[in-house]
Amino acid sequence: MADSVLYEVSDGLATITINRPEAMNAMNTEAKVALRDSAQAAAADPAVRAVLLTATGRAFCVGQDLKEHIALLAADREAGTGATMSTVREHYNPIVRALTDMAKPVVAGVNGVAAGAGLGFALAADYRVVAETATFTTAFAGVALTADSGVSWTLPRLIGQSRAADLLLFPRSFTAHEARDWGIANKLVPAADLAAEAAAVARALAEGPTVAYAALKESLAYGAGHTLGEALAREEELQARAGASQDHGIAVQAFLDKAKPKYLGR
Repeated sequence: MADSVLYEVSDGLATITINRPEAMNAMNTEAKVALRDSAQAAAADPAVRAVLLTATGRAFCVGQDLKEHIALLAADREAGTGATMSTVREHYNPIVRALTDMAKPVVAGVNGVAAGAGLGFALAADYRVVAETATFTTAFAGVALTADSGVSWTLPRLIGQSRAADLLLFPRSFTAHEARDWGIANKLVPAADLAAEAAAVARALAEGPTVAYAALKESLAYGAGHTLGEALAREEELQARAGASQDHGIAVQAFLDKAKPKYLGR
């Protein structure tokens, strides 16, 4: 992977770190490719049981690198093409799909500002540990663009259609405390504790019942867009899958033995 995104796997936990602190972790082409490839690698690796997505420096990710973007738009004008905007299809969509679709939990450790696509990456995670000093920004309309990186899907599901429309039509920053009150931040921690707390949450998930987590993740996504009857039918299927896992047997036996289960992730 490129230096702009660091990737490490240790004891079932994949840590993906956006690493362009000098640019507030803005996404240039190299970083987008590296983040996409890292997320896809984590999704495909059976040894990975949970993912931590975080960043270095004082920002989580401020979205598109506008300096590179301006240069690419100028090249488009000269060539008479619109190739620059294919980044949504080539980079942002695959990143978000890898995070949301992988059969393992994803934790976002939001250390600082998350804007535009950076907000989308944070919202694509299953659980967000947020520094008290972090901020979030719906920057898209501020540069005459629409939402991407899944924000049109994730944001209203977390905070409601009306508030999402307000934030997207009239872009502004909102605080970590607002994010907690609105249901975006699952856990709010002092900035100095962010790295340790986010890693602890991700580590706990990496040691948990991976098949059950995957089923929970799938059922939540399915239930958001289907009827109660359809959701009940899918729950039946997913419960059968979880019930057939080795980890379910381990959990039941540990309960009977009054012991802490040691899950295998299968």
